[in-house]
Amino acid sequence: MLATLRQRPNLVFALLAVYFAINLALRLLLPRSLDLDEGEQLFLAQWLAAGYNSQPPLYNWLQYGVVALLGPTLFSLALLKNLMLFASYVFFGLAAKTVLRSRELAIVAVLELLTIPQVSFEAQRDLSHTVAVIFSTSLFLYAFLRTLTTGTTLSYLLTGFAVGLGVISKYNFVLLPAAAALAVLPDPAFRRRLFDWRILLAGLVAVVVFLPHGLWFLDHVGDATGRTLGKLTSEETSGRAEQILTGLVSLLLAFIGFSALTLLPFALTLREDLKAILRARSAWTRLFARIFLIAAAALVLMVLFGATSIKDRWLTPLYLALPLYLALKAEAAGTDVSAVLRRFLPIALVVMVLVPAVLFLRIPVLGLIGRYEKINVPYGPAIEHILAEAPAGPALVLTSDLQMAGNIRLHRPDLPVSVPGQNPVDPVVDPSRPVLVVWRTRDGQPDPRQPEVLASWIAGNVAFTVGETGEVAVPYHYGRTGDLYHVAFSYLVPKGR
Repeated sequence: MLATLRQRPNLVFALLAVYFAINLALRLLLPRSLDLDEGEQLFLAQWLAAGYNSQPPLYNWLQYGVVALLGPTLFSLALLKNLMLFASYVFFGLAAKTVLRSRELAIVAVLELLTIPQVSFEAQRDLSHTVAVIFSTSLFLYAFLRTLTTGTTLSYLLTGFAVGLGVISKYNFVLLPAAAALAVLPDPAFRRRLFDWRILLAGLVAVVVFLPHGLWFLDHVGDATGRTLGKLTSEETSGRAEQILTGLVSLLLAFIGFSALTLLPFALTLREDLKAILRARSAWTRLFARIFLIAAAALVLMVLFGATSIKDRWLTPLYLALPLYLALKAEAAGTDVSAVLRRFLPIALVVMVLVPAVLFLRIPVLGLIGRYEKINVPYGPAIEHILAEAPAGPALVLTSDLQMAGNIRLHRPDLPVSVPGQNPVDPVVDPSRPVLVVWRTRDGQPDPRQPEVLASWIAGNVAFTVGETGEVAVPYHYGRTGDLYHVAFSYLVPKGR
């Protein structure tokens, strides 16, 4: 394989295509129960809206299109994710080829993405908007570097398009083009690209891409930012000094969690040249170093303004280029590139085996020891049991959380599903047909009390009265004998019937 990759470097993309096809196939072999983001995506794919909740809508829009073509299935979810991740590696590879003379180092840079846990493992396990920002960041890096090297009108337009996509992928993406714009200023050759009149075209394209969601954002600032700001801050700290210390520690741990598994293999495979690599400089390494430092300064400012909890996955758009930066440092040091690929390829292949194996085997293994994951939860059997006892087909299924709603839709795509306060469009309820209300506790324990959000909805819909109420208990997928998951339900029937 090593000799083949050296002769035909683009075959690395064929290898990655096989890798993502395997990930897709293994997800389809797991139980038809949806994880947190999967359930949310399938639920929200009922609508095409300018905005949905605290996350920007790019992934939702793409998922809506795939579901419209292929139906609300597990395949629709897994296909989009793996296609976007594969495209991310392709654009990252094109970015590497733009600035690296060595094709072998470009291959290493692409394969080193596998060592970033948020890209290789977490994105496959259960992330959606982070997948979108991985894709947008890879596209931006390619377009940005093409603009700096060639300065064509097309590259400017592509850069603007990538910026627009990035902002509607994750709001924190906006820090990346801002840091990149500041980072080019000290270098005259790069600076002239920033002050080229075609940067206005790039800005116009970015605004056009962002505009539909931007108009929604202006009317829903609280919905778009409230949850994220709540995650960033904590009321548990007792004073300003403790808040800053807590925030800085969380930021440091986020850096370690994001980069450690990338830096370690790089250091081990190039240990003889490590000192020379650390000292080596080029125009490209200086550019990326400035981008990283500016991004770090912005994150520190966030801590000083109150952030106490920085998650490692939030660093994805800002530090996704780390593998490319390391490859550029190695090239600037005149490293023996043949040794780099020979040493790193086995590491990449091991990761390509371990990630899908762990993702697949964790469900039956954890089920056998009673530590159930969301995919172990038997949503399908529970829903079928409830509907089998229904007096009539419901006009609407009402539930209290997005994951449950997505699982209901997966197993009964013929029924509209609603979550009070989470629908982009309020449902129209046929008052002549019953409404099914479904709820559960997170650990699947019996609980006859309806969540407050459901009770409020019922109280506000005077055309219905509570009819049959009950509970089903079904065994987990790959569960231990006797372990049951409980789902409660009520039927709301039209008054007078």
